[in-house]
Amino acid sequence: MTSVVAGTVLRRASAELVGTGLLVTAVVGSGIAASRLSPDDVGLQLLENSIATALALGALILVFGPVSGAHLNPVVSIADWWLGRRTGTGLPARELSAYLGGQFLGAIGGTVLAHLMFGLPAVAVSTDHRDGAGLWLAEVVATGGLLLLIAALTHTRRQSVAPAAVGAWIGAAYWFTASTAFANPAVTIGRMFTATFAGIAPASAVGFIAAQLAATALAVTAIRWWYPAGTRTAAPVDLAPARAEQVPA
Repeated sequence: MTSVVAGTVLRRASAELVGTGLLVTAVVGSGIAASRLSPDDVGLQLLENSIATALALGALILVFGPVSGAHLNPVVSIADWWLGRRTGTGLPARELSAYLGGQFLGAIGGTVLAHLMFGLPAVAVSTDHRDGAGLWLAEVVATGGLLLLIAALTHTRRQSVAPAAVGAWIGAAYWFTASTAFANPAVTIGRMFTATFAGIAPASAVGFIAAQLAATALAVTAIRWWYPAGTRTAAPVDLAPARAEQVPA
């Protein structure tokens, strides 16, 4: 029985690793392509980057949702675990660390993959500083909005539209937030290792991740208030709440 459980956790964590890695590959790779295709137009570069990211995110949720729930984001996993820990409807504690490890390792690997595809050194630490209260506030808005969206979809049993809805939120937030909506600690870490359009300096990443975690705390509080436990129809923050039934152990 223990080996079966371990195998299931490994399968789901590997999906999070590959899924998060491909998400970062899409972010970094499309940023590199945009810089080469539209070298003199930053607005067009951002448009190209945001469209590719939003579409890739939706596709990745479709691919990995039946396996791991397609969190692809540490704050989603943390919120899922925290909100569901009393009712047993969220991510089990034994899986949380595996998910987080897969997401962070995958994010770094995704940057390396993008670099290799475009003929760049595997790793190059970014020097692009993104600092200031406005950017941190933007990360709170982008991250909190993402978590609230997922909770609303789950509460109303509309997980089938999650790929389009989540992709749309991130694609839009690229434009209406000052930070261009990183909204993901793993993606933020991955983007530290690229000196290209999508990069962020390590010192700046600290502030972004702090804002994302603060947003998670605020979103969890809001979700508990707006979607009380007695009215939940499924796991609170999980794109595939029937995970155990979908993937045989």
